[in-house]
Amino acid sequence: MGTQQILLIVLSVIIVGAAIAVGIDMFNRQDFSSNRSSAASDVQIFLTQVLQYYKMPESLGGLGGDIDNADDADDFVSYIGWGDEHPMTNDNASYMIQIPKHSDDMEIVDIKAIGRAELNGKHSVVHGRITFPEGKIVSKVGEREMTGDIVGVDFDFDLWDGKD
Repeated sequence: MGTQQILLIVLSVIIVGAAIAVGIDMFNRQDFSSNRSSAASDVQIFLTQVLQYYKMPESLGGLGGDIDNADDADDFVSYIGWGDEHPMTNDNASYMIQIPKHSDDMEIVDIKAIGRAELNGKHSVVHGRITFPEGKIVSKVGEREMTGDIVGVDFDFDLWDGKD
């Protein structure tokens, strides 16, 4: 085999290798983006269920429009159907419901999510918030460096920085 043929084979191997590397990177980025969207969608659904629970009359097992009728976040967890799992995990992310301190005129329920997909050592995070009594639902999406398994302390992030 001549030098030219060997050079063409080496060049072909390099081009194919580069194409495979670019394809893997594109797949990982798309997986991360898709996972972030799925986690954000789940948070919106869970917040809507919290609103439903809040508005449901006490006689039907709801809160009757008063968040103080809930003992703690586990009441919301139970209503949403997470069972005893808190934080709850599905194929998209791990989720945690939190009830931060609130004032007399505003009550808040937060649902935070940490996506399962990883890109460059970071996981997507979603911080959804529902404000009562108006039932305003908002959420923000970000990224956070994570190592190891997701545990309760990993949910100690605040994408709202203490403001709405």
